[in-house]
Amino acid sequence: MTANGIDAYAPALDGGRTQPRFREGAGRLCLDYLRTLRYRGTPAVTEELADPEALIAWVRQCGPCSDAPGTPPVPARLREARAVREAVHALVGAAMDPGREPGAAPGSGLGDTARTRLNRAAAHAVPAPRLTPSGDLRWHADDPLTATLALIARDALDLAATPELLPRLRPCASPTCGAVFLDQSRPGTRRWCSMDVCGNQAKKSALRARGGGGGA
Repeated sequence: MTANGIDAYAPALDGGRTQPRFREGAGRLCLDYLRTLRYRGTPAVTEELADPEALIAWVRQCGPCSDAPGTPPVPARLREARAVREAVHALVGAAMDPGREPGAAPGSGLGDTARTRLNRAAAHAVPAPRLTPSGDLRWHADDPLTATLALIARDALDLAATPELLPRLRPCASPTCGAVFLDQSRPGTRRWCSMDVCGNQAKKSALRARGGGGGA
């Protein structure tokens, strides 16, 4: 999706600061990871993890291991990282399924392949805290990619196994977005994955429909 020909989520300069490359703020790490397939389920679907370099960039920005090495993973590991993402999506979809049998576990509708992939990813070691000589706390893993995927898989499994959170899982109200978020607002009435993007776009569209304004 673009605004005046500029991708709304692309890196940009704001007061001399480079904006984050990837979207965050979905409420859980696993949900932020799902957002790397942008506009899921729409004709504009876009793969943000287009190459191994992009995957490492996501690990650095969104995971705890900000010191992840610059050497990109081999293509096979990129394919596995995408497969873990789709397994998370399948689990979240099963947990949100309104047609699930009463009393059935949230993950009961998950296929064998997705379940096996999540369990395998979650079995790896996650990043560990490490205190630096200066007293700062840093997160470290010998293999930051595998450790971050383990963290994502564990987060997804924990989310699906927490019944009180499931009613707060919501798809963004924008028909062109495709993101899922965890509504952590007190009243539980959040509608947009991002008020700055999808929410503002909806407000502008409503204003135009009422004849109260021009374009963005």
